[in-house]
Amino acid sequence: MKSLQGKPLELLAIFGMGVLVLLIWEFLPPALDVPRYIIPTFSDCLDELSRMFARQDMAGHILSTLTSTVIGFILGSLLGAASGYLLGMSPLMEKVLSPYILGLQIAPKVAFAPLFIIWFGYGDIPKLLVTVLIVFFPILVNVLQSMKTVDRDLVNLARVYSMNRFTIFRKIEMPSSMPSLFAGLRIGATFAVIGVTVGEMVGGNTGLGFLITYGEGQANTAMVFNAIIFLTIIGIALYFIVSMIEKRVLHYLERNDHG
Repeated sequence: MKSLQGKPLELLAIFGMGVLVLLIWEFLPPALDVPRYIIPTFSDCLDELSRMFARQDMAGHILSTLTSTVIGFILGSLLGAASGYLLGMSPLMEKVLSPYILGLQIAPKVAFAPLFIIWFGYGDIPKLLVTVLIVFFPILVNVLQSMKTVDRDLVNLARVYSMNRFTIFRKIEMPSSMPSLFAGLRIGATFAVIGVTVGEMVGGNTGLGFLITYGEGQANTAMVFNAIIFLTIIGIALYFIVSMIEKRVLHYLERNDHG
């Protein structure tokens, strides 16, 4: 009951903070004589946003980024989870591949973007590959670590009851790894936006990342602000969608929602 009563107050506080930030953004830069080409006001960004929808095909750029983000996130998540489970089920394979996985994990993923452009040309494939690569590793690491911490007593008990390897994985290892998997998915949801943005900025001709580069070349700070805001919205939306799915799948776990 207390948590239900606190929800409206929390929402009001969040809304109030948002209004305060917008007011500061609108009035503080002019009060400090900051030029609009350095920090545009909120109203300047709204005017530019209206122009972008009318003349820059803003809806098309948003859709391009959103599509690449979702597809890259899904592919990276599937590959990361599958690889984590396979390595977790085969200690020998993990030992053999660990040095190479570590090397790829340490290598800066954004540095692969120019290579992908050289190999596959300008378009959607390079930014999709960068996104998959960035999303892949946090999920792989989380799943692999969770497989190592499965209760061995339960596994041994399952073997006593003559369960095969797949049944042990399905009934014990996979359920035990789900919290770690979703933790990796939440991280991957935020990283997916970074991957798409890097791909679009380096070699894209569509998308919000492309608009950032284009706006920079035109000294159009309002365009850059608008692109960043929509990228943030996409990242937040994807993060909360993953969180909602997590709550449904892991409904049996006790949660602390701060009240």
